[in-house]
Amino acid sequence: MDVYWLEQTLADVPDGNAWLSPSEADELSAKRFAKRRRDWLLGRWTAKNAAALCLGIAKDLQALGEIEIRSKPSGAPEVFLRNEPAPVTISLSHRAGMGACCIAPSHVLLGCDLETIEPHGDAFAADYFTVEEQMFVAKTEPTNRLSLLALFWSGKESALKALCKGLQLDTRSVLVSLRGMPEYQDEIARKPTRPTVLSVQYSSEFTGWNPLQVRAVIGQTFHGWWSQTGHLVRTVVSDPPPDPPILLAQQGCLVC
Repeated sequence: MDVYWLEQTLADVPDGNAWLSPSEADELSAKRFAKRRRDWLLGRWTAKNAAALCLGIAKDLQALGEIEIRSKPSGAPEVFLRNEPAPVTISLSHRAGMGACCIAPSHVLLGCDLETIEPHGDAFAADYFTVEEQMFVAKTEPTNRLSLLALFWSGKESALKALCKGLQLDTRSVLVSLRGMPEYQDEIARKPTRPTVLSVQYSSEFTGWNPLQVRAVIGQTFHGWWSQTGHLVRTVVSDPPPDPPILLAQQGCLVC
């Protein structure tokens, strides 16, 4: 199943609000703090561009104003086009001035996340990770542990978004596993065309996607992918299982 991915930065967001719908402009004006306004604008700009590329819509500001990103009661974003639901599902994330949107057909359960690799105290893993995840972190080379912590956290965020729960649920209610962990079971990922990953590998360039899976205690299992560029980790999960995410080119690709 195809899933598409787009990233934008704060520098990509245009001045002015011509690309916002009237209700989005009202929502923006209600936000008091500058950082929240910037993050919100970055997320909306990224989502609208992803939707325009995937739905074959012109990317001029007026056309983007006809695309509206609304919030479901759960808080998950959804796309409307000219006040009608669009046949896509999306997930959004932003971190350190970078915005990401993944997009797929409307029947898909989908979640994505961006995280930066940063120091954490000794209690971080015990507070937020399952026993299995903690054991894998403990066995990982010290130079890779911070990358692994960011990856596990990002995978959890993606799965909780796909469940439309976010951090309402305990992060230990979902188990992230990578190939090389005993918990990892994925017949699809055993195909020869899939890359083999035994541990987190540091990369300074966006070189591709590596498989992961996330299993929830309620029984739902998501399959997905992760990638690392410098100190930025990306994850995306979905049900049904996705092929490696396709980076959206300027011409886009129809998903409906």
